[in-house]
This record gives sequence, C-alpha cells and structure tokens, in this order.
Amino acid sequence: MMNIRHDRTWSVAEAKARLTELPDHALNDGPQAITRRGREIAVVVSAEGWHRRMSRSGSLAEFLAASPLRGSDLDIERVDTGVDVISPWHG
Repeated sequence: MMNIRHDRTWSVAEAKARLTELPDHALNDGPQAITRRGREIAVVVSAEGWHRRMSRSGSLAEFLAASPLRGSDLDIERVDTGVDVISPWHG
C-alpha cells in the first residue's frame, strides 16, 4: 500500500457537502483524505499527482542493477517447503 502524506482530512459528509472545493484543494494543497467513522477510505489527488505516482521510471533490470545490495555477496538460500503457491489471477 502506498504511503501518502495527506494535507487535509475530510469526513464523507463534509466531502459531499463541499465537493466542488475538494478537487481544488487536491490541486493546490496536495492529497485530501476522506474518512468514514474515523477510518480513511479514500484519497483525492490531482490527476498530475496520480500520473506521476503511477508512471514507471526505468525497467526492472535497471531497478535491480541500481540495488544497494548489488555486489554485496548476499547469499540467499531457497527452502523447498513442498507447497506450491497458486494465484487466482493466473490460470
């Protein structure tokens, strides 16, 4: 889960009552959290902020090559548990 700093928190009732202001605050002031019964349920961000967070910066190979663990001679031992993990998303 992403860790986003929220500049403002709104209750659902307040967000609903002031909906026309909410996007402006997201544009000008940063992420706006919406809560229900004190629990955060949504975050409103600007489209620019959303696209910036969702865009990829480099390939997986570049990410791994830049790892601080590269060249550390870290020895990882695989343990065969005898259990196969089956994902419901991949047939």
